[in-house]
Amino acid sequence: MSEERPSNAAQLASPSYRLAALDQDFVLSEAMRGARFLMEYEKAEQALKAWGVRSTIVVFGSARVGEDAGPNHARWYAEARKFGRIASERGGAMRGDVGHPRDNVVATGGGPGIMGAANRGAHDIGAPSIGFNITLPHEQEPNPWSTPELTFRFHYFAMRKMHFAMRANALVVFPGGFGTFDELFEILTLRQTGKERAIPIVLVDEAYWKAVVGFDALVEHGMVAPADLELISFAEDAEGAWAELLRRGLNPGGENSTDPQQPALQSGTARE
Repeated sequence: MSEERPSNAAQLASPSYRLAALDQDFVLSEAMRGARFLMEYEKAEQALKAWGVRSTIVVFGSARVGEDAGPNHARWYAEARKFGRIASERGGAMRGDVGHPRDNVVATGGGPGIMGAANRGAHDIGAPSIGFNITLPHEQEPNPWSTPELTFRFHYFAMRKMHFAMRANALVVFPGGFGTFDELFEILTLRQTGKERAIPIVLVDEAYWKAVVGFDALVEHGMVAPADLELISFAEDAEGAWAELLRRGLNPGGENSTDPQQPALQSGTARE
């Protein structure tokens, strides 16, 4: 008699037998962190390319600002919404024909407050806009105005920051707190060190910014050079912010040109 064939159930059930791409324990393991970085980069990259997004205008600001809050909050919200509309109407985000990439598409952190206001302004006129969300310990959901196909969720702050910087033609920063400071000084540092092109950086509401950041004190104490303060300028409202971007070289129909005083960007910094 032939020997009875044993069951292979244990082999089929073994984690080692799972396809690697479908093995969540393996994909989420510490050893695969580098691969997860690549996946977070490429997923957003492919979606942005599919929508023809060549360049963006990044808008930062507090998630705590609401349209029905105090006078300052309501004003900041209204101006951020207005700016999202202006940038989308005049910057090239509406172009979507074959062979005509979209430029200066509004990109935010994807959350509420100022971020939602800027996405909402684009949504008001039917323009696409981007939401680069991040997973946080407390629950965070995307605002309802970013384009669904361009609404992303990142685990890694570093990869999210890279996507913010890669296509940025400009940065507009409304009043905010620690998170807003983090993103502002990230881009300022890239500009100061020549790792980012000469994109304009505009802070909205000069009184607020000079009250919460001692820019002049940094110079007085020798922490930055006087010329470093020329990296930023101020505006009081949406129209003023747009005018300042144009004055500082924003190309409303395409990508900004690289500053001839700076070396070409290296792989992994901003644009490749």
